[in-house]
Amino acid sequence: MKRWQAEGEEIEVCCIGNKGLGFMNRIGAKVISHVVSLGDTANIEKLIGAIKIVLDGYTNDRFDRVYVFYNRFVNTMKQEPTMELLLPLSDDRFSKNKGDQETNPRKLWDYVYEPEAKSVIDDVMIRYVEALIYQAVTENMASEQSARMVAMKAASDNAGNLINELTLIYNKSRQAAITKELSEIVGGAAAV
Repeated sequence: MKRWQAEGEEIEVCCIGNKGLGFMNRIGAKVISHVVSLGDTANIEKLIGAIKIVLDGYTNDRFDRVYVFYNRFVNTMKQEPTMELLLPLSDDRFSKNKGDQETNPRKLWDYVYEPEAKSVIDDVMIRYVEALIYQAVTENMASEQSARMVAMKAASDNAGNLINELTLIYNKSRQAAITKELSEIVGGAAAV
């Protein structure tokens, strides 16, 4: 964001989640829409309002491009921060291999659309972008739950180790106290 702002670009953000909104407010970003209190499961109905503001801004030429930032879930131990260009769509999103000519959208058949191609494509495009954002939100939630699980496992292991160490110290102290009492008793009996 700093690099883009240094180049003279105006940046507006849509935040999904409390942490993202808090961070963007702290750095002074211009927040145009946000969704908070999503809970543990993503719900597309909660996201649609915030997404619509961004899509309307793009279709009205308010934005020249739209990016999505999220933590991509790789596995339990690895989550990658990801930045993807959402709009305008690029050919590499639609082709299996970047050099594969057979899957290039420009080389495919032309179809007859009913009612008309523009309205069908516009509706499909909106649903496609909503699905991409929904995927990003669910991957981000999976990454968060995975990170919590790993942190709780580490905390449980550390607590177990601490309990074992404190039990050992307690037993040594108790044994020392018993030994001291026995020596005092034996010392007192020997004095009599």
